[in-house]
Amino acid sequence: MTNQSVQPIFILQEGTQRSTGKDAQRNNIMAAKAVAETVRTTLGPKGMDKMLVSSMGDVVITNDGVTILEEMQIEHPAAKMLVEVAKTQESEVGDGTTTVVVLAGELLKQAEKLIDDNVHPTVIARGYRLAAEKAQELLNDAAEEITEKDEALLKNIATTAMTGKGAEGSKELLSELCVKGVKQIKDSDGTINLDNIKIEKKVGGGAEDSELIQGILIDKEKVHSAMPRVIKNAKIALLDAALEIKSPETDTKIQISTPDQLQAFLDQEERIIRNMVDKVIKSKANVIICQKGIDDIAQHYLAKANIYAVRRVKKSDMDKLARATSAKVVSNLNDLSEQDLGFAGVVEEQKVGDEVMTYVKECKNPKAVTLLVRGGTEHVVAELERAVKDALGDIAASLKNKKVVAGAGAIEMEIAKGLRTYANKLSGKEQLAVLAFANSLEIIPRTLAENAGLDPIDILTDLKSKHDSKEGKWFGIDVMKGKLFDAWKAGVIEPLKIKTQAIKSASEVAELILRIDDVIAASGSKDSMPPQMPPGGYGGME
Repeated sequence: MTNQSVQPIFILQEGTQRSTGKDAQRNNIMAAKAVAETVRTTLGPKGMDKMLVSSMGDVVITNDGVTILEEMQIEHPAAKMLVEVAKTQESEVGDGTTTVVVLAGELLKQAEKLIDDNVHPTVIARGYRLAAEKAQELLNDAAEEITEKDEALLKNIATTAMTGKGAEGSKELLSELCVKGVKQIKDSDGTINLDNIKIEKKVGGGAEDSELIQGILIDKEKVHSAMPRVIKNAKIALLDAALEIKSPETDTKIQISTPDQLQAFLDQEERIIRNMVDKVIKSKANVIICQKGIDDIAQHYLAKANIYAVRRVKKSDMDKLARATSAKVVSNLNDLSEQDLGFAGVVEEQKVGDEVMTYVKECKNPKAVTLLVRGGTEHVVAELERAVKDALGDIAASLKNKKVVAGAGAIEMEIAKGLRTYANKLSGKEQLAVLAFANSLEIIPRTLAENAGLDPIDILTDLKSKHDSKEGKWFGIDVMKGKLFDAWKAGVIEPLKIKTQAIKSASEVAELILRIDDVIAASGSKDSMPPQMPPGGYGGME
């Protein structure tokens, strides 16, 4: 058989970039570490803020992990995974986004050292999985119980969530409002849906002017100036039907040849609208909140009947109003009856900042409420809103799981101690991975110390020796005073769910990135089509 020159067969598109083996791993780990380093300085009460300027010139100032990552518009595929992890944390708990990203970055950093020592990535991934499972057990064992009646604990949870997020001056007031809000919307079966707390932010005044409204604040004013400004003992009709004549859907012609015919047409139109308004009046409603339009003539008749009306209200607000006032949303005016009406103590029009808004308040046992957040500038209000959302998420997570732990780096040190004990019982290289996992958890107290300007080595050494003693379980870092303290007694409390979710998500994403040994990136040309597979399959790879 003659040795002929073999033509190379290209199976990847021209311009495709490919990295394999350790190069691919290092590249991915480096990208993930860079993302983690970016948000790391924002962790804790002494964390710094980031100023993010969009291409449109919009400025966001925040130390909220998920907000930073979303605004950064990250392109690297491995780094994007960390953004996804932060989003998951946000949707599941509402807080701990920075923690999860920093932890994932540190897990990959520790894994990189093991790869350099020729430990196979699959072994590391398996060790991380064992460590994550053990960490969940240790967390559940260490956690303390909490109930709805533990008001002081719930306030501490809210305060902890808001510390370092621009709400320092009025965190007492805000934490109280958050606890009240969550308890108010809790259903009889224990379900807590935070969508039922409407957060309305308005520039003007200070954070101390924030308030919890037992009802809903609507970003609309009354439709007619002659309507009353305040309605006491409001009977509210929620309408998903227009108080106006619909435009015909098909092309329609009306032939009018005399002025009398025109007048008769206009009179008929008015009679139809008058009939609609009469149905509303008949139901004994004195407030109408309409999802659709209200005609000028209808406005006039409603004003004459002393009825307060608002139009074009968002569907989400209508749903909240139904929960707050116990009204039913009516889609057909013919079906409107007194039984469908909701109740509110007061419905009034007020000026908030520069805008005129409608307050629907003093509802009896509302299952939807409004938290009005005030602040001096737009940036302050936006950051306060993020702080409040974190606090609400933490309270809800605590009441759902009924378990909490101490913050300030205490629980991470306790879990790291437990994992080291567990590692000693393992044989094989997985032991190294479990130890690496334990070391990674220490990144949280280390970062807290660094961000507070403390010596991390001294602090961590003292913290380890404290946790080795019997009474040192909840000892963490007091970043304000620069020393160690009992975080539980000091009221630095976090929901267990933050920690369990963070460890679970961070270990999963670290395992996922570690198992990638080949990155094939297409050229990105939109015109070029992927190559078609030839008959008999591909030969080799060039």
